[in-house]
Amino acid sequence: MAVEKNKAPTCIRVRGARVHNLQNVDVDVPLGQLVGIAGVSGSGKSSLALGVLYAEGSRRYLEALSTYTRRRITQSARADVDLVEHVPAALALRQRPAVPGVRSTFGTATELLNGLRLLFSRVGSYTCPNGHRCPPSMNVALEKPITCPVCGEKFYGRGAEQLAFNSDGACLTCGGTGTMRVVDESTLVPDETKSIDDGAVVVWGTLMWSLMKDVCREMGVRTDVPFNQLTPEEREIVFHGPAEKRHVVVRNKGANTATELDFTYYSAVASVENALAKAKTESALKRIARFLKEGPCPDCHGTRLSAAARDPQVCGINLAQATQMTLDQLAAWLPGVERTLPPEVAAMAHQIVASMAEPIARLRQLGLGYLSLDRASNTLSNGELQRVQLARAVRNRTTGVLYVLDEPSIGLHPANVDGLLGVVDDLLADGNSVVLVDHDVRVLRHADHLIEIGPGSGAKGGTVVAQGSVAQVEKSEASRIAPFLSGERTVRVRERCGADALFDQGRIHLETGQIHTVRPLAVDVPVGRMTAVTGVSGSGKTTLVLEALVPALQAQAAGKTGGSSRPAHVRACDAAGITRVELIDSTPIGANVRSTVATYSGVMDDLRRAFAKTPDARERGLKAGDFSYNTGSLRCPTCDGTGTISLDVQFLPDVEVTCPDCRGSRYADAAWQVRRPLRHGRSVAHESPDADGAGVSLPRLMELTVDQALECLGSLRSVTRKLQVLSDIGLGYLTLGEATPALSGGEAQRLKLASQVGRDQSGALYVFDEPSIGLHPLDVEVLLGVLQGLIQNGATVVVIEHDLDMISNADYVIDLGPGGGEAGGRVVCAGTPEQVCACADSVTGRYLAQELGIKRA
Repeated sequence: MAVEKNKAPTCIRVRGARVHNLQNVDVDVPLGQLVGIAGVSGSGKSSLALGVLYAEGSRRYLEALSTYTRRRITQSARADVDLVEHVPAALALRQRPAVPGVRSTFGTATELLNGLRLLFSRVGSYTCPNGHRCPPSMNVALEKPITCPVCGEKFYGRGAEQLAFNSDGACLTCGGTGTMRVVDESTLVPDETKSIDDGAVVVWGTLMWSLMKDVCREMGVRTDVPFNQLTPEEREIVFHGPAEKRHVVVRNKGANTATELDFTYYSAVASVENALAKAKTESALKRIARFLKEGPCPDCHGTRLSAAARDPQVCGINLAQATQMTLDQLAAWLPGVERTLPPEVAAMAHQIVASMAEPIARLRQLGLGYLSLDRASNTLSNGELQRVQLARAVRNRTTGVLYVLDEPSIGLHPANVDGLLGVVDDLLADGNSVVLVDHDVRVLRHADHLIEIGPGSGAKGGTVVAQGSVAQVEKSEASRIAPFLSGERTVRVRERCGADALFDQGRIHLETGQIHTVRPLAVDVPVGRMTAVTGVSGSGKTTLVLEALVPALQAQAAGKTGGSSRPAHVRACDAAGITRVELIDSTPIGANVRSTVATYSGVMDDLRRAFAKTPDARERGLKAGDFSYNTGSLRCPTCDGTGTISLDVQFLPDVEVTCPDCRGSRYADAAWQVRRPLRHGRSVAHESPDADGAGVSLPRLMELTVDQALECLGSLRSVTRKLQVLSDIGLGYLTLGEATPALSGGEAQRLKLASQVGRDQSGALYVFDEPSIGLHPLDVEVLLGVLQGLIQNGATVVVIEHDLDMISNADYVIDLGPGGGEAGGRVVCAGTPEQVCACADSVTGRYLAQELGIKRA
C-alpha cells in the first residue's frame, strides 16, 4: 500500500506473522481507533496483539535509545513476522501483572503516596524537641529551621524521603513492612488431650531440648495430666514463664544412671523465639515456620512508618492516618486541606493537591475508590492490578502511542466496565491507538474495528476468520463471536433448579462477625446446587468466601469445630454434610518453567515409563528416570532441561533465548532417537531431522497439543484417559510441554480441576474464584458443562463471579454490596437470578436483568 507524501499512515501493516500458532497472518490494524481482537481461548489473539504488535512496537522504540539506557531495560526478541509497517511505540497492559513485592502498597503503586508525603512534609505541623506543636510554615520548603513559638527551640522539618517507609521513614522494628513474625500459640500445643510428659508441647523436643519438660515440672507445672486440665496459672508458665534456672535430675537412657543439672527454663513461646533468632538457613526457617504467624508490628502498629515519620500533621491527622483512608475518602478530604492552612503555605498545598486530582479521578473512574492507600499490593486481584496499570499509563496524556490491553475486563463487575471504556475513549481522544484483546461482548461491541482469530484453538486456529466493523462481523458466517455480539445466541446450558426446590438437599449455614469491611452476615448456600457470589469490586465477595466459608468448612471437615482452629470471625457454621473442600483459584501453577502441562497432569510419568519399555530404550539401557528433562541423562546439557538459556550481552540486559542445541525441546539429540510406534494410521509431521518415520519420540510428543497427542497415543490408556479430560474441559489446544506458570488464570483453574473430573463428589464443596477469567462465550459453555458434571456426581459448587453468563446459569445468587469498601459488605439480596433482577438495590441485578431480557420495575 503506497503512502502518499505528507499523508500519515492509517493502519499498521502486518504480513506473514508466524508467532506461536499464527499461520502466516496478513492483516491491517487501523490506527487511531479502538481495535478489538476476539477468538476462542488459544486461537492466537494474544500472539497477534502482544507477540507481534506490542513486541515490534516496543522493540523498535527501545532500539532508538542509547546502549547505556537499553542495558537497564528488558527487551523482546524480534517477532517471527515478515513485515510490520507503521507500528507506533507501544505500551502493554498484560492479563497477569507481576506480583508486587511486600514493600508495595496501593499508594506506592499509584504513586499517590508521593504526593501525600510531599504534602505532609511541606505543609504539615511538626512537634518540636520539647513536645510543642508548631504551626505550618515555609521553612521546610526553604530548607530553613523551624522555630518553636512556645519554647524558641530551632529544629528542621522532614523532607518527603524521610516520610517514606521504603527509605528513611521506615519503622526500625519491622523495617517498613508493617508486619512481624510472631509465635502462633495455637500451634504449640495442637492436642490438649496429651500430657506434657507425652509430648503435648511439640516445640520441646523439636526446637528445644526435651528435658525442658523436667524443667517445667520444677517450675510447678503438673506434667503428667492432660494439658486441658492445667490451671490458668500453669498454662501461663508453659507459654510465657520466666527464664529462671531450676535444678533437675536427668536420667540417662540405656543406663541406670542420672545427671544433676542447673538448667534455664525456656517457655514454649521463648523456645520458638530462641530458635528463630538462631536460624541462619532456609531449612531451619522452614522448620520453625509452622509455629509462626504474621502480625502487625508492635511499634508502628502496621503503618510501616517510624514515630518521626508519623509526627507531621495536616488537618489534625498524620500520614499513617491519611493512608488508611479509602480513595473516595481521600478525594473528599484533600480539597479541604488548603482552607486550614496559613496563607503563605496554602498556595503550595493547592499545587500538590491539584497534581493528585487527575490520577485519583482516573482510579475512581475505574472503580477503585474503595481501596485504601495502605492496602498491600500483593493482596490486590489481577483485575485491580490491571486497572492500577491502566490508570498509570493514561495519566501522562501521551499521543501517538499504541496501547495493547490484554483482557482488561478481567475481574471487572459490569458496572466497572463502563469506567474502563471511558478511559479507553480518553486514550483515543488524545490521539492514541488502542488494541484490546477481550471476550466480553460489551467491550467488543464498543470497538471501531474487530479482528477475529480462529476458528479453533492451537493448530486449528491462527487465521483471521473475520474483520471489519462490529456490524460487518455480526454478518460474517465464519465468525464464532458474531451470534453473541448480535444477541442471537446466549450462554444457557444448565437446567436450573426451581426456587421452591433450592434447599431440598440441605443448606450450608454460615454466620460471621465483622471481617475487614464486611459487616456481620448470615448466609445460606444450597447443597447440591451452583451458587454464584456476586457484587461490585470490593463488596466483600472474596472475604466472605475465602476468609470465612472455606476455612470454616475446612476446619469442620477436619473434625475441629471449636477453639482456634476455626477463624475467630466465624460465629457459626453448619456444614450440612460437607466433608471435603476444594478451592480452585487462578494462582499460577508451578514456580518456574520446569512445570509443564505434561508434568502437572501426571501424563509425563506415564510417558517416561512407556518410553523406557521400548526396544530403542532397552537397547540403550535407558530407564524411566533417564527420560526426565529435569534430572534424566537425556536432558539437554546446554540448557539443563529448561529449553532456554540466558545470554550476557555485556552492555545490554541479559536476554532469554531458545536453547540453540535442543531448539527449546529440553532434550538432547539422543532422546529423539528413542521412539514409540504410533497409533495405527496416524503420523506426526515435522519429526526431528534424524527421524526415519518409525514412531514418535518423547521430545516430539511434548511439542504436540493435547488433542494431537490424543490422536496418536491410543494404545496408552492411562495417558489418553488424562488427555481426554483436558480436551473435554477445553484445554485441548495446550501443548504438553507448555510451561504452567505462563497459563492464563482461567487455564490454570481448569488444569487444576482436571484431576477431579469423573470422581464421586459426594460431600464435596468446590469453590471457584472467577473461573470464567479469559474465556470466550463458547469456552464458558464448556466450563458450565464441567461444573454441571461435578454437581451430578454429588458436589456443591460456589463460584465468585462477575461474568453475566455464569451468573445467569447459577441456581442461586448471593449478591453483596451495594458498593465497594465501606459502602459494601452486606448481603443486598439472595435468591434465583430472576429474584436478584427484581431487587432494586442490586447493581448486579440491573445488568443481569439486561442479560436475561427482564424489565425492572
